[in-house]
Order: sequence, then C-alpha cells, then structure tokens
Amino acid sequence: MQPATPETVWAILQETARRQEVTDRMMQENEKRWKELSKQLGGMAKSQGDFAEEYFFNSFDDGKTNFFGEKFDLIKKNLTNVWEGLEDEYDIVLYNHASVAIIEVKYKARLEDIPQVLKKAETFRILFPHYKDFKIYLGLASMSFESKSEQECVEQGIAVIKQIGDKVVINDTNLKVF
Repeated sequence: MQPATPETVWAILQETARRQEVTDRMMQENEKRWKELSKQLGGMAKSQGDFAEEYFFNSFDDGKTNFFGEKFDLIKKNLTNVWEGLEDEYDIVLYNHASVAIIEVKYKARLEDIPQVLKKAETFRILFPHYKDFKIYLGLASMSFESKSEQECVEQGIAVIKQIGDKVVINDTNLKVF
C-alpha cells in the first residue's frame, strides 16, 4: 500500500461525497415510495372499516332492532359532536325512550380497542347531555376478533357482535349498563 498523498485523500473524499449524494437520493426516493404505500394501505384499511360499518348498520337497520333485551326505535350512523374541546364519533347508535346502545365497529377487533369502547359511554353523556339519565349499553362489532379481545369484552360488560356466516350474532351474556 502506498502512502496517502493530498491528491489521493482528495480523490477519496470526492468519491465519498458522490456516493453520499447517491445514497441521499435513493433514501428520498424510498421515502416517497413508503409514503405512497402507506397512503394506499390506509385507503385499504379505511375501505375495510367502511365495509364493516355498513354491514353491521344494515344488519341492525333491517328491522332487527331488539337487542340487549330491549327494543330500539331509532338508529344513527357516524354520529359526531364537539363540545368544549371534546370530540367523539359513534359508529352506530341505537335509541329508545330510556336507553342508548353505542356500537363501535372494527374490521378486526383488537384488545387495545376495548378502552376506546369503554370511553364512549363517558364521552356520549358529556356530548349529548339530554341522554345523561338514559341507560347506556356498549357493543363492539367486528368481522373478526383478535385472540382474547372477545373474552375481554365479555368480562368488561361489552356486547360482542360478530359475523358468523351470513348472520350477525350478539353475545351480551355479561352486558353492563354504563
């Protein structure tokens, strides 16, 4: 190996700078690709979520409004409200003269969805104070349930609503009033 000269050191530095420029350009291109892929995956997830919401809404709206041992007269989809900085959306809400059933819909229910479902009763009472004295029931509707999430819903008093074949099945064995 020959000793380094200013010219050889300069050539190495120039080559390193050129390679760094190539690497930076490749990283920028990859970042654009990742952003586009993330956008596409997000669109697919939203489509699946929209499908699940529509499926369960149509199942509830199809004259089958006897749930949780009660008859519900009115059904709303994607109900939202904002008040004093608090905002929430309710995928499906069933009403009668004394009770409200709030159904959170997920394409695939996960264990980490359950705290979000439990919070819905609290935010609903704040955002819709005229229902403050109503019984509130909670349900989690999903095309499939991740391991343990279904059992956790039952333990927490949340109705499990799922598709089995071409039917909607509701497990409200341990249903609580919130």
